[in-house]
Amino acid sequence: MTPPPADGAAAHIVIVGGGASGVLMATHLLTHPGRFRVTIVEGRNMLGCGIAYSTEDPQHLLNTRVQNMSAFPDEPDHFRRWLRTRAGHGDAPAAFVSRPTYGAYLADLLSPWQADSSRLACIRRTCLRIDNGGTDMTIHLDDGQVLRADHVVLATGHVLPEPDPAGVLSGAWEPPADLDPDSRVIIIGTGLSMVDQVLSLMNRRHRGEIVALSRRGLMPRPHAPANPLRIDNADLPPDARAVTLFRWARDLARQAERDGGNWRDAVDGIRPHVSRLWAAMPVAERARFLRHAAPWWDIHRHRMPPESAARIAEAMGMGQLRLLRGRFLEAGREGDRLVARIATPAGPARIEAGRIVDCRGIRRDPLEHASPLFAALIADGTARIDPMRIGLDVSPDCGVIDRMGRPSARLHAIGPVSRAAFWEITAIPDIRAQTTILARRIAETVTA
Repeated sequence: MTPPPADGAAAHIVIVGGGASGVLMATHLLTHPGRFRVTIVEGRNMLGCGIAYSTEDPQHLLNTRVQNMSAFPDEPDHFRRWLRTRAGHGDAPAAFVSRPTYGAYLADLLSPWQADSSRLACIRRTCLRIDNGGTDMTIHLDDGQVLRADHVVLATGHVLPEPDPAGVLSGAWEPPADLDPDSRVIIIGTGLSMVDQVLSLMNRRHRGEIVALSRRGLMPRPHAPANPLRIDNADLPPDARAVTLFRWARDLARQAERDGGNWRDAVDGIRPHVSRLWAAMPVAERARFLRHAAPWWDIHRHRMPPESAARIAEAMGMGQLRLLRGRFLEAGREGDRLVARIATPAGPARIEAGRIVDCRGIRRDPLEHASPLFAALIADGTARIDPMRIGLDVSPDCGVIDRMGRPSARLHAIGPVSRAAFWEITAIPDIRAQTTILARRIAETVTA
């Protein structure tokens, strides 16, 4: 058990990261009956925005309906009620609103405590190191500040590569650059980030060809009405092999279609069980799933809003957007042009472009692209990378596991950084459940 705060003071929780995960964690701590003092350390973005909601393009839509985006599991209408207070927003629970709108909602969650420094502090700095010894935890910031806390929650979001120093590859979340409207654009990756890039180009009246490249040439499926299958724990297959789970999912999709529904009924029925299924898979089977099944799961699970899907179909119908199967090899400059070299089923190819955008997704080696904080945690043994190299090794109750395999009772990880333990932990419905439970656990370990 964590020692009680001195002199009956409120327990101090430091949250590193102020994106969606960090704001939801802070909100659930501050609304918990136990009294906490919360500090959010965020050095890059506005609170609640992170990479998902920092876009300023109103055409970048959530890929989840309003009715599923409340910050509170026990108040499913909370986001919908918030929208009612905003001019220009309707009241349709099945609608898909813009990502900037949702970022504003997340930031607004903290407004009740913004003026009370005894409850909430927000520090616009970067965390460099965390010491986990002694009676409390010590957090070192890049301006020399040192914070002390009873618990620290890592909510640092997705691992992102540093900007290309040569300026050949543009990042998926970088601001739009000046571009010849008739030039070709190559987008590496065909997921939802690609969709956003295409929509931004169309909004800017880009006329040139857009080539979207991925190994399988797969693209997210569109949203449509669904009636999730009811699946109980007893219905889950006892065999945790990836091939068995894939066949089971396909059988459920066929069953849904026979009953007059569609594959979305099966996917949405499976969703609440994904973490349990992932936890039951041996490491070798998780690796097999990532190699072979994950792309197919992703395009059915992470869908396009109907409005976005219609515009993508329009671009493809006009011939402006072209999907290309192939493997990206490298990119460079030849005079004033950018050139991508790829391997296609027909052989090597070379494509010239005015811009090349890297939208290869969010599953990147967390050590290869480690922030100073993550590099320090790994170097001193406070944390370790999971065997799949998709995130930190984290226990089922969100404790960060150290080099010796021991989960911490005071250092926690939530959201995308905890993906290795939970897999499906990038969507708001999953993160809000995770942060609600963790807030309760922290409260149980702190004696007021």
